[in-house]
Amino acid sequence: MPRIYPLDRIRNIGIIAHIDAGKTTTTETLLYYTGKTHKIGNIDAGTTEMDWMVQERERGITITSAATTCFWKAKMLSFGPLGKDEFRINIIDTPGHIDFTAEVQRSLRVLDGAVVIFDGKEGVQPQSETVWRQADKYNVARMCYINKLNLTGANFYESVESIRKRLAFNASPIQLPIGIESELKGVIDLITKKAYIYKDEKALEMLEIEIPDDMKELVEKYRAELIERTVESDEELVNKFLADGVLTEEELLIAIRKSTLAGKFFPILGGDGRRVMVETILDAVVQFLPSPLDIPPVKGIDPNTGNEIERKTSDDEPFTSLAFKIAADPYVGTLNFFRVYSGKLSRGSYVLNTTTGEKERIGRILRMHANEREEVEEIYAGEIGATVGLKDTHTGNTLCDENHPIVLETINFPEPVISIRIEPKTKADQEKMGNALKKLSDEDPTFIVKGDMDTSETIISGMGELHLEIIVDRMKREFGVEANVGRPQVAYKETITGEAEAEGKYVKQSGGRGQYGHVWLRAKKRERGKGFEFINEIRGGTIPQEYIPAVEKGVKEAMEKGVVAGYKMVDMEITLYDGSFHEVDSSELAFKIASMMAFQEVVKRAGAVILEPIMEIEIICSKESFSEVIGNFNARRGQIKETSDRLDSKIINGEVPLSEMFGYATALRSLTEGRGTSTMEFSHYREVPKNIAQEIIDGKRK
Repeated sequence: MPRIYPLDRIRNIGIIAHIDAGKTTTTETLLYYTGKTHKIGNIDAGTTEMDWMVQERERGITITSAATTCFWKAKMLSFGPLGKDEFRINIIDTPGHIDFTAEVQRSLRVLDGAVVIFDGKEGVQPQSETVWRQADKYNVARMCYINKLNLTGANFYESVESIRKRLAFNASPIQLPIGIESELKGVIDLITKKAYIYKDEKALEMLEIEIPDDMKELVEKYRAELIERTVESDEELVNKFLADGVLTEEELLIAIRKSTLAGKFFPILGGDGRRVMVETILDAVVQFLPSPLDIPPVKGIDPNTGNEIERKTSDDEPFTSLAFKIAADPYVGTLNFFRVYSGKLSRGSYVLNTTTGEKERIGRILRMHANEREEVEEIYAGEIGATVGLKDTHTGNTLCDENHPIVLETINFPEPVISIRIEPKTKADQEKMGNALKKLSDEDPTFIVKGDMDTSETIISGMGELHLEIIVDRMKREFGVEANVGRPQVAYKETITGEAEAEGKYVKQSGGRGQYGHVWLRAKKRERGKGFEFINEIRGGTIPQEYIPAVEKGVKEAMEKGVVAGYKMVDMEITLYDGSFHEVDSSELAFKIASMMAFQEVVKRAGAVILEPIMEIEIICSKESFSEVIGNFNARRGQIKETSDRLDSKIINGEVPLSEMFGYATALRSLTEGRGTSTMEFSHYREVPKNIAQEIIDGKRK
């Protein structure tokens, strides 16, 4: 089947935001308006298309990213060079809660553009900053949508300033709201200088009107600002504007598009939570966000030569794709979501997984609409799809033409910060639990399953209490596993604070061939978050080259269990600089054991300490409860960075150890008569104070 939509008519976009900014509601309205659904899904009523999981509908939050496709013909913008043909828009709706940040990260890795949604009452919130940074990392072009302008306390212009102050100075409205709060009734398009209002109270349709007299000055001010911030991306337009002092609509459209695609400008729109001025959002998506042709060719490594190679976005290039999400589907088994960067894929063909070296057959190709599936025969460059039943393909793997291998950059995820012990309630649950945990950890790269060698218990780790709560709930509902769950535990780590050297010597003689391994190691601290580095300084054959990998392996295994309280060790440089060997008795095993002995000694000498995860937190409370909330926060070893006012609320921004924050939501509700809220996200690891470290050591020993 030939390609229906040319590449310049495709948009791959994500909807990203802080929790409760209105991502899913906006997406549901987009789907209704494009004819994809017949009614607008309601979060409160549990009727959303994109939040299809039981847990999502019960809690009213997005947990897993959902992909869908819709189609749109531009209506309100003067479309200039793009014309008014229909566009295919592939949308991924992502979670806003920080515990599910991996879903945002892997979606942004394969998307070309994003609509960042902000709550019109709150402006930029903590998770807004996180998703913005993630989009920066993957060079994703963005437009901003200030939502909920119909609600009491909303302020479009303050929200614009918070975006400029905290995220991107070069962001500017391309439309202004007419009215605010309950008086919100339409928008003014700054490009065309046309005004639109809702036809009536309930209708989504809009009517064109004259710009209200009391807004004419504002329109001129913000339009001049818009021209100034976008025109510099095109030298010709700069010269024309300096000479004439004006730009045509088409020239301004070109300027906005060029600067948005270059990541130098971020258009801002605004609207309300249920009707959302959808036409203007969809028009702006197809006009200003990139098509796959606007993205540079994808680069990767040739596994045969190690050289960098690239693939252009074309159906004629060899097939290249990245698997970005694995999902367990109760009806079809394991779904592998992938983005096609070049070439095309046909049903029944074979692909090479260059990450694992395995060949896999493509049985079915699917286009997804949330949890519904549409089978297709082929999928082309620039598209997003799914396939069923790949056995050895995981998140971040490259799938490509077996005759033209390439390895794309994988996706790196944050490490878990919280753990719980879990055990099956009955013997029947035991086998089912192992199967369930494997499937869930295959799906979610931030969910880790480990066995505790000391207690023979299973430990599951994730990004937060809610993350693990959802995992346990899914085990029960989807896999029928009943489990006993322990109290949450913090994922502490250990590191060193100085530099030291130590010897490790393993000699064993017990008849027959003996064992001999002898190493000298140097340990040196690294900057926090830099990880581990092994350096081989052996020269002149002091230790034969074949034993060096065994030394590194021994060090890495020893790092899994630290010397202070048994936690994983991080952020250090270990150098192998001397040692000796025996012509007959030396072996890989002997050198591995010797290196483990040397490592244990050298990190003790280098000042091993415990590290704890520190969370960045934003607390919103009433002015009346402010002092009590501050007192409680300080008692939890919290450090306040700044406090500010927002309407009749106080905002506290600070840092606090995760270990002090279990059950904080309940405590905050109690302190604020149920009105206080907080959002936390992982920031960094920091050394634990000595008195707290002793408590951790004693608790671990118990």
